[in-house]
Amino acid sequence: MAFDPQRAAAPPDPSFDYVSRLGLPGRYPFTRGVYPTLYVTHPWTMRQYAGYGSAEETNRRYRYLLEQGQTGLSVAFDLPTQMGYDPGDAMARGEVGKAGVSIAVLEDIERLFEGIPLDRVTVSMTINATAMILLAMVIAAAEKKDIPSRHLGGTTQNDILKEFIARGCYIYPPGPSLRLSTDLVEYACRHLPRWNFISISGYHIREAGATAAQELGFTIANAICYAEEALRRGLDPDTYGRRVSFFFNGHNDFLEEIAKFRAARRMWARIMKERFGAKDERAMALRFHTQTGGSTLTAQQPENNVVRVTMQALAAVLGGTQSLHTNAMDEALALPTERAASLALRTQQILAHECGLRDVVDPVGGSYHVERETDRLEAEAQSYVDDVLRRGGAVQAIEQRYYQREIERSAVTHQRELESGRRVVVGVNKYVQKEGEGRNLETLRVDEKVRETRMRRLDAIRRRRDRVRAEEARTRLVQDARGSANLMDATLEGVRAGITLGEICHALRGVFGVYDAKRVP
Repeated sequence: MAFDPQRAAAPPDPSFDYVSRLGLPGRYPFTRGVYPTLYVTHPWTMRQYAGYGSAEETNRRYRYLLEQGQTGLSVAFDLPTQMGYDPGDAMARGEVGKAGVSIAVLEDIERLFEGIPLDRVTVSMTINATAMILLAMVIAAAEKKDIPSRHLGGTTQNDILKEFIARGCYIYPPGPSLRLSTDLVEYACRHLPRWNFISISGYHIREAGATAAQELGFTIANAICYAEEALRRGLDPDTYGRRVSFFFNGHNDFLEEIAKFRAARRMWARIMKERFGAKDERAMALRFHTQTGGSTLTAQQPENNVVRVTMQALAAVLGGTQSLHTNAMDEALALPTERAASLALRTQQILAHECGLRDVVDPVGGSYHVERETDRLEAEAQSYVDDVLRRGGAVQAIEQRYYQREIERSAVTHQRELESGRRVVVGVNKYVQKEGEGRNLETLRVDEKVRETRMRRLDAIRRRRDRVRAEEARTRLVQDARGSANLMDATLEGVRAGITLGEICHALRGVFGVYDAKRVP
């Protein structure tokens, strides 16, 4: 943002009515937070995103993090799992277990959560195109431990729209993809009372190069689309609103980020009340998870990332986040080591227990600059929402490449500022060290044999499963997909019968087809 002397030095507005403009914490429109006491009684959930290699390896990392004081799990899946391929598929070669844990069948989920009480530890899963399959596996794994699905607590990201916009981990065209997402929402509303069925993500939109206002506006526009689909299924807006959640990026502009979170709450509260007719204030309260900005991490002088992450985390806390992931300092180089992951968690714990941040609810409320930034971001974000709605909604805006073009322009502007030196990144384009300095960190390496091990295990599972039951389940899935039934029941049946994730996705590709962004004008 260009420097504006008048904006930077503007005095407080003497006409600012604190009570009428902001309200109280925990009250509509929730500018000051969704809970009246926020962190006074307990801190935010410390939910470190983790996963690599096999289910057994990731289970060991989860146990380690829980022992270090982490208070919730967040599962990172590898790209084949996200894209609907089993480890033995040619499309999975070179990617199995690399950017997350490899999961292909029910037994993998059982190993992933071995020794972890699923009725007492909440689980967040960053999964979208295959979200229904992974949730079905969690339900089936819990059943085998005599844990009723109503006792399961957690979140499936299940935000497929942002995959078309910013991330690329889609399988089917937007229409069928939105159907699958809404099937999960509908099923969870009816059968999983403690499960957050969608976490609408601005995080990846920001990582792709969007501004703070674009992150906010595009996320809210997508949220409107999901709500409209859910309400078309006959879901009550109050029931839906109490369970929807959001996922935002914690970026570098400290005060802008605090204001972004405040503006997000205010916008969503008004949308739920005025557009969708929610009556319960809890259904108007935007709850969100924050992850510090991965794209802000640098391979140069990686220790500097500890400072960046600390400031981003502090902005999220002052902005009122409900849960938080702090990135590790080595993530620009590789998946985090245990030492780096522990330090990232300790960053949150120091903020929670040593800095007095939990003693005051919304300590920045009323700051003239923060309030002005909140108003600015709300207005700019609303203009993007209006643009999307004028184009017919989120799906149409995706097909018209509106989102993609806007983000591309912002990303190019950002890159030009870096290259010209107008935007400083310490250690990258200013205060640069000699080549090789600061790069001696120990990094995590995933065993290259993990794919071979996974393939052998899957072959053994296929040989011993009931072939008749598996084929009947696959046939039902295809039939339901050709009709209008909610596919969650057929997916659960398939998972219980031992059908793999890749087999389920292959069957659905035969019905829905595959989305090719290159063919979109």
